[in-house]
Amino acid sequence: MHILDTPRLSLRHLELRDLPALYALYRDPEIRQYFPEGTRTLEETKEELEWFLNGHPRHPELGLWATIEKASGAFLGRCGLLPWTLEGAAEVELAFLIAKQHWGQGLATEAAHGIVEHARTKLGLRRLVCLITPGNARSVAVARKVGMRFEREFTDEVGLCHIFAMPLGGAGGA
Repeated sequence: MHILDTPRLSLRHLELRDLPALYALYRDPEIRQYFPEGTRTLEETKEELEWFLNGHPRHPELGLWATIEKASGAFLGRCGLLPWTLEGAAEVELAFLIAKQHWGQGLATEAAHGIVEHARTKLGLRRLVCLITPGNARSVAVARKVGMRFEREFTDEVGLCHIFAMPLGGAGGA
């Protein structure tokens, strides 16, 4: 199912045929350097992909979405919106991951801008956060480019992260 378009990208629900391309990203230690769980096995990647086939199971309007280059039809990554409960508060995370051969082209920022607009206008969300592992300068740069600001440090069972946040001004909740 189609979610949204940007000038160069189309975001849609993940499909089983995305597994090889998603696994190529998830097994790469450089791409997964700042993910607390590190690289993923093929089986772990398949489980995650199946979890998000129709959006997030408890919040189908949210999820991780295949990020496709319009010009070539190539699978470039997965970006989207994830629900979290942080210190008792419902939050929605803006998430983005683009294949490293496409880094430096502004694609993560473009996807993030599209997702922010989708969250504001289509979903009516009031706020978005990014949960960023300290040292992940690329993700910090994307978060700042879409208007997020550092809010606080947060530690949970997987470790320390920096929370960047932005208000959206929507009418709905997370």
